[in-house]
Amino acid sequence: MIALIVARSKNNVIGKDGKIPWNIPGEQKQFRKLTTGNIVVMGRKTFEEIGHPLPNRKNIVISRNAQYSYDNLIVLPSLNDALEYYSEGDIYIAGGYNLFKEAIDIVDMMYITEIDLFIENGDVFFPTFQEEDFNVQLLEENLESIPYKRLVYSRKK
Repeated sequence: MIALIVARSKNNVIGKDGKIPWNIPGEQKQFRKLTTGNIVVMGRKTFEEIGHPLPNRKNIVISRNAQYSYDNLIVLPSLNDALEYYSEGDIYIAGGYNLFKEAIDIVDMMYITEIDLFIENGDVFFPTFQEEDFNVQLLEENLESIPYKRLVYSRKK
């Protein structure tokens, strides 16, 4: 299974000034629950924002810089190389924009947290996609402090 996991604002922002522009309690917990024991693919900027390989996961960073390296990290030049490298197991695409854009047409599932905020001056956005290609299921809705919905988009067969 190939999936992506992302949180986005009402206006599709996923980043601002090199950071995620919100802090929702439990957001990392959901990410950890889904990705632990699996393969996580992320771009170099996303990895550098996190600052370290994610524990109990196979971490792949996509970078065109062949010299880029970090302990406990596999660096590959493209998403296709990552998919070939790990042809078995669940793969989660964790960002950023370029990887999401490349993966959106091949993913089986998308775990999207839709945050009820309008982020001004966001500089990284989640790419548009054909929603009619997916079945949508509501996993959770939170109406406290920062309201959000966790949705799962499953590609129609």
